[in-house]
Amino acid sequence: MDKVLQFLQELSKNNNREWFNDNKKRYNECKEKIMFLTDVLINEIGEFDSAVRGVSPKDCIFRIFRDVRFSKDKVPYKTNFGSFIARGGRKSVYPGYYFHIEPNQSFVGGGIYMPQAEPLRAIRNYMAENAPEFKTIINDDDFKKVFPEMYDHQLKTAPKGFAKDHEFIELLRYKSFVFSNTIDNKSITSEDFLEQTVNTFKQLQKVNTFLNEALAN
Repeated sequence: MDKVLQFLQELSKNNNREWFNDNKKRYNECKEKIMFLTDVLINEIGEFDSAVRGVSPKDCIFRIFRDVRFSKDKVPYKTNFGSFIARGGRKSVYPGYYFHIEPNQSFVGGGIYMPQAEPLRAIRNYMAENAPEFKTIINDDDFKKVFPEMYDHQLKTAPKGFAKDHEFIELLRYKSFVFSNTIDNKSITSEDFLEQTVNTFKQLQKVNTFLNEALAN
């Protein structure tokens, strides 16, 4: 992964089409490495989460090209590689497993980020009845070592349909149910990076199973 980090580091300093086109071969080589890593992770995750079995790596990897149509920032390329491994790939409405490779800003994690109104309502309704189970999962000692806290993305007040003094209002206010763990550059290039990533994802499996059950109700 050294070459991937090096390419992204240089891209961040030369984020223009001319440089990118001159280094297109390097980009394609890096993309192939990320594609291979994604494929391996799909197979590894599939051993403990059947929901991702058969997912295509190309459906999981995010494009490096930025959509600048409605952005003031016209920089054409992202300076990271990322894959969201879930049923349906990166555009999935279901929870999944994500890895993000970017010099000094890499992380692995997952869950469900900013679901639409209907699935979010389903999760909240399920959470209202099953919060003790969810709290047991995220407060487990092994889980806490990897994911100390949930991504802080909450409403300032109670969501529609729920009382402000609901017993589990602190969970019902969340708009995303996401966890992440940062990774330094040294870890990314280490021989046990894959093993560490798989072990991290194993801790997320119960969370994603809970969220999938919520969406199924």
